[in-house]
Amino acid sequence: MCSNYEAVTRADRLLSFFGVVRKGDESPVIAWPTGMAPFIRLAEDGSGNRRVDDGAFGLVPKFAKELTYGRRTYNAKSETVSSLPSFRNAWRLGQRCIVPAEAIFEPYYETADAKPVRWRIQQPGEVPLAIAGIWEKWVDTETGLDVFSFAMLTVNADGHPVMSRFHKWGDEKRMVVILDPEQYDEWLTCPVASAPKFFKQWMGQLDTYPAPLPPRTKKVKPAEPPADNQTAPPPPVDDLF
Repeated sequence: MCSNYEAVTRADRLLSFFGVVRKGDESPVIAWPTGMAPFIRLAEDGSGNRRVDDGAFGLVPKFAKELTYGRRTYNAKSETVSSLPSFRNAWRLGQRCIVPAEAIFEPYYETADAKPVRWRIQQPGEVPLAIAGIWEKWVDTETGLDVFSFAMLTVNADGHPVMSRFHKWGDEKRMVVILDPEQYDEWLTCPVASAPKFFKQWMGQLDTYPAPLPPRTKKVKPAEPPADNQTAPPPPVDDLF
């Protein structure tokens, strides 16, 4: 499973590796569920061309009442994507996409009792990953605006030389579906009945290394103001230097 990844946002990299033109902010994006990031889909004009849009990470089905629904639908299991209510409409309509990622992040447990350490997983040579996904268009009930969203597809990762090392001991091992460049167009355009042939472990080379999140800043409780008839005590000497 993947709940955290670094999106490809630079226009030159999206054009070079995925053949799409993106305008706007190129700031780095570390995406978490419901965060906005680029995804690549088939243009709706019948041209067969690819296009890139920004969408929320975590698919929001049409029946959802709020965007936060995507906090639990950022991954779609290949085994159930066609049947679960959250995903089946997008799957039935062939709304498949490619999620461009510089890297993904997964938790690594050295032992069953150890605390997890966040690891970065990427291709060698700064080549981005192309992750197979599905997308949906949702209407925000408050603003009336259309909002795109997407989910990454996953497969079982048992026995995979890299991805089977991650997640909790005893849990099923899962990994995202990764596409090779020659598969991009077929994944986006093939009939729905043919799409499951892409549901398999990707065996290309992956580099991994620890990439822990910085520690959270502790909230400091504000000091209570002194009573009206008192003066505030002086700070400790150590605080002056």
